[in-house]
Amino acid sequence: MPRATCRLCETRPVRRFCPGAPGDICAICCGTERENTIDCPFDCEYLREARKHEKRNDLDSKSMPNPDIEVSEDFVSAQSPLILAAARFLLTGAVDAPGAIDLDVREALSSLIRTYRTLDSGLVYETRPANPIAGAIQARFQTELQKLREEVAQRTGLHSIRDKDILGVLAFWERMELQINNGRRRSRAFIDSLVSAVASTEEAPPA
Repeated sequence: MPRATCRLCETRPVRRFCPGAPGDICAICCGTERENTIDCPFDCEYLREARKHEKRNDLDSKSMPNPDIEVSEDFVSAQSPLILAAARFLLTGAVDAPGAIDLDVREALSSLIRTYRTLDSGLVYETRPANPIAGAIQARFQTELQKLREEVAQRTGLHSIRDKDILGVLAFWERMELQINNGRRRSRAFIDSLVSAVASTEEAPPA
């Protein structure tokens, strides 16, 4: 009886079932095609194991986007509820946008930052990405943020979420995406990190 061969390379013997292929594939194709040509589900045991060995990318002053936006340790500590809320909004947008990958979230973040730069300067102009998936993520973020603004206003009687703080939070997540993105064409490592951040932390609206 002939030995089954990998669904992808059609050469090497199969080693595991791949739900993203879908079908039985070899270990080499699993390693090389993961998040390149294969849309790996977040709960794939082989993807989970690979995540443990992914290293973050180094960001220096030359490669850091929007370096004029200061995101200090004090800012992160003070704005942690808003940072976590933003993670939830981004994740919701990404999950609800079919086929969304890290680069779509990056584009949405870039567009949001341009928008909040103008708001912080006193202008009202919303930048929208040409990419429809990024656009959907941005729109969902804005919708969820508006709900949070209304909740905070009702609870405190004040409009206490400043555009300047939102801008800093967006810059924080933009830099995190660049650090976490694993460079594969269909990387969802950053989106995966948002899943972990939202799941492992009690969410609280900013006071």
